[in-house]
Amino acid sequence: MAQHHIDIENVFEGVCGLFPNLKPDEREKMHKNFSCMNVRKGEIIYREGDKPAGLVCLSRGKVKLYKEGVGGRDQIVRMAKPIGFIGYRALFADENYSATAQALEDSVVCSIDKDVFMDILRNNAELTLHILKSVATELGFSTNRTVTLTQKHIRGRLAESLVFLRDTYGFEDDAKTLKVYLSREDLANLSNMTTSNAIRTLSSFSDEGVIELDGRRIKVLDQYKLERISDLG
Repeated sequence: MAQHHIDIENVFEGVCGLFPNLKPDEREKMHKNFSCMNVRKGEIIYREGDKPAGLVCLSRGKVKLYKEGVGGRDQIVRMAKPIGFIGYRALFADENYSATAQALEDSVVCSIDKDVFMDILRNNAELTLHILKSVATELGFSTNRTVTLTQKHIRGRLAESLVFLRDTYGFEDDAKTLKVYLSREDLANLSNMTTSNAIRTLSSFSDEGVIELDGRRIKVLDQYKLERISDLG
């Protein structure tokens, strides 16, 4: 697949939209320390244990963040969509990345130099509060996911993952097909189950008329029933 030409100015404008209250001199400073790159499907953006060099932003594409688990089984802890930040918790905590970020499709990833960004935050209280709110929201989501993955049964976990993918990426033009195409292994890793259990549960949902399967394409036929399975756990 041919890689996208990156229109740096256009991408920068999009990223700036995530920063309310940026002063003109801060904007210029950020622009001078802003870089972008194409990332092919399957490529690693950063690995668990790496040290953040800057604030990473997903400008185009889809990314999964996962931790390597026991026995080689991964756990997907987050899915990212554009335009949004990834890995910022480690940046602000001055820690190494706690998960690996991998492109699910051809993507464009940008970075703002760490020292420059931190300097801007030190001098812009409103922007700092805005970023703090984002981190707090992400923490709340992670807490809810932890409860879900430990308390819900397999059907409830997989149903919630499908609802989550719908809410994150939306549908194709038919208003039924999820606009993200995950392998069965990725779906299992998102739902904290084995791949064989994910395959069996998907087949069960299909037999019940909740979804329709076509390779990696998943069409949601009955949203109400899917949400009910998720809620019942």
